[in-house]
Amino acid sequence: MDRVGFFFVALLILIKLLLLMKKLLFIAAFTIFAMTATFAQDGDGGGATDQGSWLIEANTGFGESFGGGSGIFLRSIDGNTSWNAGFDAGYFILDDLALKAGLGYGDPGEDVDGTFGWKFGGKYYINGNIPVGVDVNGASGDNFSPLWVGVQAAYAWFITDSVSLEPGVRYGLGLNEDAGDGDFNIFSFNVGFAIFLD
Repeated sequence: MDRVGFFFVALLILIKLLLLMKKLLFIAAFTIFAMTATFAQDGDGGGATDQGSWLIEANTGFGESFGGGSGIFLRSIDGNTSWNAGFDAGYFILDDLALKAGLGYGDPGEDVDGTFGWKFGGKYYINGNIPVGVDVNGASGDNFSPLWVGVQAAYAWFITDSVSLEPGVRYGLGLNEDAGDGDFNIFSFNVGFAIFLD
């Protein structure tokens, strides 16, 4: 497929996602706006979650797409071994509020080709140490492309001024047929590891 064809396919997929999720996008935008208006604070600079800082994060599965999310895992169940490697990165557009994106690649096993996973969303640190987030995530591979929306909350235990360990809970809602059309939702406990860069 040439670049122009790839561009048009990507554009059509993006338009389909936007049409599918217009209510969800409105709710997410309103939520981020409300959090920004309610919780934005004038900081004195130097904090890990200050405006202009970067966030790099690895976790044990803050994302629903199995075998292609942005988490790190290795599983073996009944002789079937699956693995995934991925990470998230974010930029603090305001104090305590980061926009994030995540990428991952994994092999779910069972004679299925590898799966590419992605995630886009936001993360807000209440009082600087209670991260809450909302994102849209999915995967694609072998004619399988589940789409989810996830919400999560955690506690950020700062090991140093720029490194945190973040145990938390997450709930994921399936948005399309490959994700169960909302009938197969996922509640999980995960652990994240974050590095903050000025």
